[in-house]
Amino acid sequence: MHKLLNILRLLWSLALTGMALLIIIPSPNFFFWRVALLASEWSHWIALAGLPTLLPGWRRNRTGQIGGILGLGVTLVALSPLVRALPVARNLPAQLAATFGPANTPLARPAPLSLRELLVGVKVPSIAPQTLVYAEHDGQVLDLDLYPAQGPQPAPLVVVIHGGAWEGGDKNEMPALGRYLAGRGYAVAAINYRLAPQSPFPAARDDLNQALEYLSHNAGGLGIDASRIMLIGRSAGAQLALLVAYTRHDPAIRGVVGFYGPTDLPDLAAHPANPAILNTDTMLYNYVGSPLKDAERYQAASPINNISANTPPTLLIHGQRDEMINFRQSQRLAEQLAQAGRPHLLLALPWANHAADFNLSGPSGQLSLYAVEYFVSSCLL
Repeated sequence: MHKLLNILRLLWSLALTGMALLIIIPSPNFFFWRVALLASEWSHWIALAGLPTLLPGWRRNRTGQIGGILGLGVTLVALSPLVRALPVARNLPAQLAATFGPANTPLARPAPLSLRELLVGVKVPSIAPQTLVYAEHDGQVLDLDLYPAQGPQPAPLVVVIHGGAWEGGDKNEMPALGRYLAGRGYAVAAINYRLAPQSPFPAARDDLNQALEYLSHNAGGLGIDASRIMLIGRSAGAQLALLVAYTRHDPAIRGVVGFYGPTDLPDLAAHPANPAILNTDTMLYNYVGSPLKDAERYQAASPINNISANTPPTLLIHGQRDEMINFRQSQRLAEQLAQAGRPHLLLALPWANHAADFNLSGPSGQLSLYAVEYFVSSCLL
């Protein structure tokens, strides 16, 4: 009986070891990248799952000893994201206050990282959006989901732009943030835009501008205060959010949030993604619609080239283990913003990969949510 239990103990520890290793090693392909993303943002559960391998009986034979030692190693490795998140959480409130001033309303979550929320989840209200058509191009309907503000109206507006390498994704990507912010008194519009390669740059940028014009023009009937707008984009959506915020020169845009976004396309080509999970050259060619030697178009699509004295406050959030969009993309933009004297904060997540905030209750999700809510409160209220 003990022999059988120790064999099961060993098999369990081997499976967990594979999961834990993906937290710290490069992904061998796209499938394992997705597994690594799950492992890093639910790593606390993997750590707990490793503990049963140390239940009594593990020392009885070599099989049990190997299983127990591997299980202990799994727990230690799986706890590393949380351990690395703790100093980030400790320093984040002071960094936000020093950069953007005080939050103008009490935050729903008083701490950046809650061990309780790791286990039970971040509370998000159930709010149904209203779908609105804001434009039509060559028979393609472009729409958005508007989450109504749960509070006084007209309400400040947050516009969310999805990712997907400019070729995929839609407005339904990660709606929890929209519901969360709507519950805090903001109107939230999640938009669709034309995708590459059928509609290369600047189509998506123009669509975002058109969505802003639609929302501003219809603000009265939608319960929106069009003089207070925030843009939030993820990945490819971050490039669009940053580019429009930096080039529109609209005083109504009070700030912009870029999650792990491409900010300098020629530099991204020079420091590409892990080729096992993404072909950077093809992605850029499809989006820009021309080869890299067409420098003018690549430069025009790069937010880093459009910083000015009017650039709004910027919050950048990026994992330092990002295998799709190199961390240096946000790092270099932050350096240029510093040189221009524009308010900004780069929230670096040392353990995190691309799209790590998808689990709103994980370490990356909690820290990102706290930073976004603080930033929105300080800029829009």
